[in-house]
Amino acid sequence: MADGGIIAGTAAADLIACPECDAIYRAAEVPDGSRATCARCHTVLISPRRHAGMVVIALALTAVVLVVGSLWFPFLRIEARGLWQQATLWEVATSFVGGPLLLVSLAVTAAILVLPLMRAMLILYTLVPIVFDRPPPAQAARAFRLAESLRPWSMAEIFAIGCAVSLVKIADLAQVSLGPAFWMFAGLVVVTVAQDQIVCRWSVWQSISPAR
Repeated sequence: MADGGIIAGTAAADLIACPECDAIYRAAEVPDGSRATCARCHTVLISPRRHAGMVVIALALTAVVLVVGSLWFPFLRIEARGLWQQATLWEVATSFVGGPLLLVSLAVTAAILVLPLMRAMLILYTLVPIVFDRPPPAQAARAFRLAESLRPWSMAEIFAIGCAVSLVKIADLAQVSLGPAFWMFAGLVVVTVAQDQIVCRWSVWQSISPAR
């Protein structure tokens, strides 16, 4: 039995499925600040929070600013024997513009820049009218579904870990200086994780449901 008001059931209406183990429950209202979890795998299914919509919107706007800023400011600077080279995040992501590694470069660019930006824009499109007590956009359900489907493919945190490992190895060979874009990108990772933790997907679906 899950806590927070979700009980197992087979009714056709008001059902919610666990995204991890596919267990089906009948959803019920959960008080703000409480959580309803799956009885089988303990995945959080419903977690409404007061003013969570405004927080998610603020985080999404922050993500947009950080992505755009990290594209243009220097990402890192490497200096050795009087010679130096610095690069922006865009130059790092698109370092291979031809040959067989072009597809790899495009995939990296999409995973670390395009997808986080697209997810933030889709979430803003979905939530801004709802939070300000206006009808949801016509394509709100499709936009939020697309944002959720892109979540596993947005790999900014994987890129950040890879950069950290690479910088540790390079530090023995040259002097490495971290630019503003590096810290912006690190902030993007934190903002993205916080946004995914705060948003209550069940509440969003309830808000954009045609029945409401």
